[in-house]
Amino acid sequence: MKKISILFAAAAAVLLGACNQAPQANLKTDIDSLSYIIGVANGTSWSEYAAQTGMDSTTMDDFLKGFYEATKIGDNKAKEAYVAGLHMGMQWADKNRGIAKYFNQTIFGEDSTQTLNENNIYAGFMQVLAGKSIISNDSARAILQTKIQALQKATREKLYGENKKKGEEYIAKMAKKEGVKSLGNGIYYEVLTEGNGAVPADTCRVKLHYEGKLIDGTVFDSDMEGEPHTMAANQVIPGFKEALTHMPVGSKWVVYIPQDQAYGSQEMGQIKPFSALTFTIELLGIEK
Repeated sequence: MKKISILFAAAAAVLLGACNQAPQANLKTDIDSLSYIIGVANGTSWSEYAAQTGMDSTTMDDFLKGFYEATKIGDNKAKEAYVAGLHMGMQWADKNRGIAKYFNQTIFGEDSTQTLNENNIYAGFMQVLAGKSIISNDSARAILQTKIQALQKATREKLYGENKKKGEEYIAKMAKKEGVKSLGNGIYYEVLTEGNGAVPADTCRVKLHYEGKLIDGTVFDSDMEGEPHTMAANQVIPGFKEALTHMPVGSKWVVYIPQDQAYGSQEMGQIKPFSALTFTIELLGIEK
């Protein structure tokens, strides 16, 4: 430790001189040197955080000033509350990851130019904390869920209306294909291999191979070449469940599923809202 003290004593005069309110290192003892080393070791990782928040050479002095002032708050509850408010407000308003941006994307989609009234968002938030909200929390949550679902569906129908139309045309075309049969609810299937085993109930766990495709032939999920899947027959999309609960074990079907029996207005990776889907399903067995 004495070597450390000697090493840093020579550098003590040049530390953090850019910011007027920044502390100056005083490296007279081993504990002084160890304390400084702890700061450097942690400062390295936190400098990455500072860069991520948009800090650069033109704003670093302000960042350091804010940091140091916050470390001196101590038991001053008013200042502590103010700093906490600043931190929370910045999280809400963050242009890349903020609450307002999250709800804009959740409701209107990433590509939409529609936006919520951010000032009203902040007003509602602040009035709750101040005990002045004009609506109860339970009512707000219930309305929020209903409104968000309605707005999401309307927005996605506008954005993906053509997708819905193409899916309907695809299912209608498949329904006319020779050998294709109906399962009801707009679901159709084609038998590739006719099994003669038991037919699972929707409460059964089943072992199977499957491959899912979009209507343009894009494969979005497949285990045909790997190990079979085991799953509950009632924990899949409605169209898939309908097929499983009509297939004898040993069967292999191609199933054509309309969007309302698949993921509907939800977006699931490659599966865009209102996508009709095609599944090839090979039912290998039922596990009790």
